[in-house]
Amino acid sequence: MANVVVVGAQWGDEGKGKIVDWLSERADVVVRFQGGHNAGHTLVIDGVTYKLSLLPSGIVRPGKQSVIGNGVVIDPWALTDEIDRLQSQGVEVTPDNLRIAENAVLILPLHRELDGMREAAAGAGRIGTTGRGIGPAYEDKVGRRAIRVCDLQNADNLDAKIERLLAHHNALRRGLGEGEVDGRALREELLAIAPCILPYMDTVWNLLHSARRDSKRILFEGAQGIMLDIDFGTYPFVTSSNTIAAQAASGSGVGPDTLGYVLGIAKAYTTRVGSGPFPTELHDATGELIGERGREFGTVTGRKRRCGWFDAVMVRQAIKTSGISGIALTKLDVLDGFDEIKVCTGYRLDGEVVDRLPAGQGAQARIEPVYQTFEGWKDTTAGARSWADLPAQAVKYVRQIEELIECPIALLSTSPEREDTILMRDPFEDHIR
Repeated sequence: MANVVVVGAQWGDEGKGKIVDWLSERADVVVRFQGGHNAGHTLVIDGVTYKLSLLPSGIVRPGKQSVIGNGVVIDPWALTDEIDRLQSQGVEVTPDNLRIAENAVLILPLHRELDGMREAAAGAGRIGTTGRGIGPAYEDKVGRRAIRVCDLQNADNLDAKIERLLAHHNALRRGLGEGEVDGRALREELLAIAPCILPYMDTVWNLLHSARRDSKRILFEGAQGIMLDIDFGTYPFVTSSNTIAAQAASGSGVGPDTLGYVLGIAKAYTTRVGSGPFPTELHDATGELIGERGREFGTVTGRKRRCGWFDAVMVRQAIKTSGISGIALTKLDVLDGFDEIKVCTGYRLDGEVVDRLPAGQGAQARIEPVYQTFEGWKDTTAGARSWADLPAQAVKYVRQIEELIECPIALLSTSPEREDTILMRDPFEDHIR
């Protein structure tokens, strides 16, 4: 049986939460391995909506072990708020079913403030971050000045760590014309939140090693999407972590041989939040209609998502850089009723047709989509649970997508409800590469 890695194959917001929840019923352990509380996963279970940012989607399933890995940056105040919110909805969250990596980096108030200051100062050149301090926290991690979960155990060692951290941050703040951070106040904030976080702390790499030794099924849950990867995304309009499947290993402390089937999630169209290139974006009534039907607003930010046609070039590239074994295609029902549907099959760059997204920011801004047009369907796909329930043209569209992205469709989602899912290949059982 394969362990499964779930990653977004576009710019995030592909519907990973529902798919991970659907898979978690068959998993024993669910692991978040990168990102922060800028992620937003919406689950609809028995008519109840759960909105998650930091917690793995498996947390809403009784009997599942949820894990936040070392690759995640954790805002301890946001985490406690999320735990409280879920508990108020009747979800059990205790140290028995949630463990947090001792070496995970903390997001502090000064990170959120710096995020906002930089975006404000950048003006038209802003990247479009969520303003939650994710990027600055990752900067401190690689700068070797971060405060980690395990540091909350020892109050005596905090002073030196805070001093080192503020030597950097207060210099930045002075340069931006802002007041300095009070080290004593920060220390008190950390000591106050520590009792809320430390009961969940664990040596996650060892926990996962034990789970693997005991033949437990592990589900690795990614956040954002591959085209927001710090190395392979539309840089600099990207997130601050690696979002490709390989990060599941380094972001949780397991070897790459632990990773089995890689399931990529992609919408039947394309969306993006924030700034950056978007070759297939629609600035017309069709784009507005897709956004309305798909309820395309960010789970975390509430920001309106930009909408466009399916980009097969981008998804094919994501499949290659992440070693994706199969795709879960979501929101097919949003395309019901269109007379024709377009798919981007190539890019025109400086008069030449290319089959990849170039790395350069200037080149990305100049590319134009090359479309292939497909016949739409009038009957509904909403709520379909088998191929027999789908209109013939919808089946044809899915099969043509498979050919264009050079990867099989493993799952098909036809509504936010977890039961409205058509299974073609079982990620936990399918070892085909």
